[in-house]
Amino acid sequence: MEHLVDHMRTSFHSVHEPTCGVCKKHCRSFESLREHLIGPLPKQECKSLFNIRGCKFCLAILDSPYALRVHQDRCHLSGVNYGILAHMANLGLRDSLTIDNGYARGSQVVALACKTVGGGSDRSLDLCARVCIIDENENIIFHSYVKPPIPVTNYRYETTGIRPEHLRDAMPLRQVQRRIQDFLCNGEPMWKIRSPKGGKARILVGHGLDHDLDQMQVEYPPIMIRDTAKYPPLMKTSKLSNSLKYLTQAYLGYDIQNGIQDPYEDCVATMRLYLRMRRQVHRRQDCPLASDPQNRNNFASWRQGELERMSPEEMLAISRSDYYCWCLDSA
Repeated sequence: MEHLVDHMRTSFHSVHEPTCGVCKKHCRSFESLREHLIGPLPKQECKSLFNIRGCKFCLAILDSPYALRVHQDRCHLSGVNYGILAHMANLGLRDSLTIDNGYARGSQVVALACKTVGGGSDRSLDLCARVCIIDENENIIFHSYVKPPIPVTNYRYETTGIRPEHLRDAMPLRQVQRRIQDFLCNGEPMWKIRSPKGGKARILVGHGLDHDLDQMQVEYPPIMIRDTAKYPPLMKTSKLSNSLKYLTQAYLGYDIQNGIQDPYEDCVATMRLYLRMRRQVHRRQDCPLASDPQNRNNFASWRQGELERMSPEEMLAISRSDYYCWCLDSA
């Protein structure tokens, strides 16, 4: 029991962790759960049932093979249907950035992605040259080529599709930065956005957003950022980030970033991943984070004797997550 208490003190098990639908094992990430179910050394009982009734995308165990077929028709998504919106994106003709001062209903979620070209004498300096923002319905809010503040020495055409003529009359970086910053803050001062509720500011979704925001020189509080590269359930068992290409293949069921890459395609993938994580159904808890003041003494050393007399189920009931689960965005 002493070792179990020490384990619970450092593991931060909670209702928000990916959990095996057969044996109820708690895993730190979906990759860890995938290894438990179908990895090189799976638990055989769980593997056998998963092979019959398990979804290979969300890793859920369904009630029957028929229920699995119905579920996978919804869980397996198809690639982006570009249509007229994507065609306009490729032309750089979309700009619907507006500040509504919070009058829109519900929390507003947008996804952002940018593509970079090379600068500097060694051509390795990343410069933002194309940016896209979409809403929850995958509609393009903003798409523009961006004119970097210093000369471009490598257009990286093989992956970006960007040519000199695209940037010649493009919107300057400073103007893009100001418009996106104002749009995300949505009329709120930065000090209020940093508060737990974030006010009227928009939730920003993306992959590797630290890099993207840095390239655009946009400052935005981490409390309003949902980064698929840093979300613990979507990371590797080694706690390193997965690529967006891998996450899209593994959890959505289609390929992206083949040949010339479009930021719209990246936006759609990150938004779909975010919505899939947000729609998970977890038991509601008061004060769901281990960092909440009410939970700081749950596994305090002075409670060792009391904790050792608890059952594993009782300890799990007072254990809390050390990360913010995206399902809480829909609360």
